Amino acid sequence: MSSQSDSGVPMLQMRGITKHFPGVLASDQVDFDVRAGEVHTLLGENGAGKSTLMKILYGLYQQDEGDILLHGKPVSLTSPANAIAHGIGMIHQHFMLVPTLTVAENVSLGLKSTRGVLSDLKTVSKRITELSRTFGLHVYPDEYVWQLSVGERQRVEIIKALYRDASILILDEPTAVLTPSEVDDISLSSENLLMMDAVLCSSLIN
Repeated sequence: MSSQSDSGVPMLQMRGITKHFPGVLASDQVDFDVRAGEVHTLLGENGAGKSTLMKILYGLYQQDEGDILLHGKPVSLTSPANAIAHGIGMIHQHFMLVPTLTVAENVSLGLKSTRGVLSDLKTVSKRITELSRTFGLHVYPDEYVWQLSVGERQRVEIIKALYRDASILILDEPTAVLTPSEVDDISLSSENLLMMDAVLCSSLIN
């Protein structure tokens, strides 16, 4: 599943990305390329700017300087919804799930439905099952999120991004909240995620 153009243009380019916060230079003229089929890990200490760069790519922050190009064309990622529309998904370190809802209900939040204000949960559940099998994520649509372990909740977040047709998946410090066995599980899942166009991870150096 490749989005690499015949001309060899990277699917994602970040050029001269600079971001200031009051009293802090979080990102300083960062250049970053991603080609189809690649997995990148950004390593750094707390405050190194890893999450800031990824949040800029996901539209949570806007850069003060620099450009983002997808398939060689400049894009303005002004919000997460805009980033999702461009095929970019992000799994946050702190999950954004509603514990009292099922997996399917969480995945369907914010989606358009053929049934008006009600989501077609049967359709959503079927697609979740298909994605779970394809990517080896072992996510079950009828389970309530409050019943899931941290690792299982992370897999639900990944399913949410895949459901929205993400071709670039950002994982923000994905192992920070996991137990050792759950780290092994996400490592196995990451091998299956190589079927995506690109996977980006940010990781903390202690």
